[in-house]
Amino acid sequence: MFEKVLIAEDHESSNISVRKALEDFGIVNSDYAYYCDDALVRISHAVKDNAPYDLLITDLSFEEDHIPQNIKNGTDLIRAVKDLQPRIKVLVFSAEGKPVLIDLLFKELSIDAFVRKARRDVTELKLALEAIGKNRKYLSTGLRQSIKETNTYEFREYDIVLITLLSKGILQKDIPEYLVQHQIKPYGLSSVEKRLNYIREALNFTKNEQLVAFCKDLGVI
Repeated sequence: MFEKVLIAEDHESSNISVRKALEDFGIVNSDYAYYCDDALVRISHAVKDNAPYDLLITDLSFEEDHIPQNIKNGTDLIRAVKDLQPRIKVLVFSAEGKPVLIDLLFKELSIDAFVRKARRDVTELKLALEAIGKNRKYLSTGLRQSIKETNTYEFREYDIVLITLLSKGILQKDIPEYLVQHQIKPYGLSSVEKRLNYIREALNFTKNEQLVAFCKDLGVI
C-alpha cells in the first residue's frame, strides 16, 4: 500500500504515535525529518532518484531553534511538496482544531487526511492510513461536526457589511456611525458587538482579524 513514507515531526512523543500506527499497519520503510527544510530536501532527492515517497505525514507547527529554516510550518511544507510531487498523499497530524483552517487544507492543498493529536490518535492514524490506501479522505471523528457547521454558515448582507468595514480598518466602536449615515439597521454598538460575537463563535474564531482573513480567503468580501 505505502512502500515509502516520510514523517515530518519535531516532537519525539508524537513520532512514537506515528511510528506505532505505521508498524501496526505493516509499514516498515519510513524516514523522519525534524525540520521542514530537511523534509523538502528528502522529497526532492527521492523524486530525482525516481524513488518518490508515497506518503507525507506532517505536523503543522514546528518550534524554532538555533537552526534557521526557510520553511517554518507544515502548511508551507505541504505547498512546496505538492509543487515537486503533486500526486503524493498527505496526512496532517496536528493539535490544530480550527475548522476553518482544516477545511482550507483539504480544499486548497488537497490533503488526504487530518488526524488531531489527542486520545486514541494511534487508532485514528490507522483509520486514516486505511482510508488513504483506498483513495478516500479522512478527518478525525471529533472534528467532522465542526467542519460541517462551518461549511453551512450563511452570511447575511448585514454580516458582510460589518466584516467589510472591519477589513477597511474601521474600528468596531466606529461602525455604528457608518451604519447610521447609510441607514443600515440595527446600528447600535451593542447590536454590532453581539452580531460579530455570534459570527466569530459560529466560525470558531476569537479575533476580528481572523474573521476578516477567513472571509477574504472565502471570497465573502
